[in-house]
Amino acid sequence: MTKAPFSGKGERASDLLDLIHSDVCGPMNTQARSGFQYFITFTDDLSRYGYIYLMRHKSEALERFKEFKNEVQNQHGKSIKALRSDRGGEYLSQDFDELLKECGIVSQLTPPGTPQWNGISERRNRTLLEMVRSMMSHSDLLISFWGHALETAAFTLNRVPSKSVQKTPYEIWTGKRPSMSFMKIWGCQAYVKHQMSTKLEPRSYKCIFVGYPKETKGYYFFNPKENKLFVARTGVFLEKEFLSSKRDRRNIELEEVQQQQVTEPEVEQTSQIVEENSTNLETQPLRRSTRERHEPERYGFLITTHGDVILVDQDEPKTYQETVSSPDSEKWLEAMRSEMVSMSNNQVWTLVEPPKGIKPIGCKWVFKQKTDMDGNVQTYKGRLVAKGFRQIHGIDYDETFSPVAMFKSIRILLAIAAFLDYEIWQMDVKTAFLNGKLEEDVYMTQPEGFVTLENAGKDLVYL
Repeated sequence: MTKAPFSGKGERASDLLDLIHSDVCGPMNTQARSGFQYFITFTDDLSRYGYIYLMRHKSEALERFKEFKNEVQNQHGKSIKALRSDRGGEYLSQDFDELLKECGIVSQLTPPGTPQWNGISERRNRTLLEMVRSMMSHSDLLISFWGHALETAAFTLNRVPSKSVQKTPYEIWTGKRPSMSFMKIWGCQAYVKHQMSTKLEPRSYKCIFVGYPKETKGYYFFNPKENKLFVARTGVFLEKEFLSSKRDRRNIELEEVQQQQVTEPEVEQTSQIVEENSTNLETQPLRRSTRERHEPERYGFLITTHGDVILVDQDEPKTYQETVSSPDSEKWLEAMRSEMVSMSNNQVWTLVEPPKGIKPIGCKWVFKQKTDMDGNVQTYKGRLVAKGFRQIHGIDYDETFSPVAMFKSIRILLAIAAFLDYEIWQMDVKTAFLNGKLEEDVYMTQPEGFVTLENAGKDLVYL
């Protein structure tokens, strides 16, 4: 028996959002920055305008669809009528099915083994990956930048003519003709002006253009020296130098890892092996995993709203012992002394003997480095915090609040200053929270590193 041929085309949607094509691609053989391994596409049938979202796991498909649905329905004032996808597990989950029924969206699932019926999404994924390989083959960026290249490819594909539509997808989707004047060659080098620089420092630094941010008007740049991504309004793009430079095109091996499907004979054979091995389980010793254990990749990284990762300085100590042994111990100790001086000047506590029947709560030092726009450390901050989680609501305290200024009052002051042409000065009140008053007595142990011999064994009482 042979497979029946696929002939004819389906009926085309007559309005925007009448039919949305979707597909998940991945996992890729190389992780993108921020740990992305998958991406999901949503393509409008009428305009062929497409959205793309990077994902770390397939299970994020539902959240990405919610994000897409809320955005497009709010922008166009219309509702999605139908969603066409394959029979991937991410589309067959109970939560996904309940969401579609709740919103009145018809789910159009392709039969098993027929990706041709979801051809628009399949061809979109193939086109995007081919564009990514071509873009990256001309650049010197690591292959982990394929996520930024993919978003740039989707951004470009929406603004170029297509055989499927008479106008560009962007024009049908928005009703406006797209402007191409701001578009640059992906992966080219560019000089970006420093936001703040002294007279003797360079006015700009060389970066690499990697995309267009969705949230603001500008460009995404990558600084190789600091291994940091940032957004800038503009820059001096070296496109001519990029095109004229003679470089060998790289072979980019970016492919989707195909998961092997198990056929029925293989299932029967596997079940027999399991039955045979199950009889020997009691005699076999327990096997310990030899996998190297390490912290998840998200630790030590700052993830932005765009999904990009910026390396965070890991020199901040976690405990007092780490502070004393760190290379910047003097600066950290000075920050702690400044905190203790502020506590003393504001008469925050009083040293007393520990009363009977009361167990004082502990405290902890929290250390933080404050950096400027270029990543240089400006301030070392040490804050003493009480372990309030040891207190019980209704027994140790009734309510918690902080004294803050009302926005109405600030607006009134700014309006008066603008009307009378007054000068406005801004100041930072250090330890402003110390001005609050406590009605209850709070007993806390003395902070580590600031316990003297004559005061050993005493507790602090917050006033």
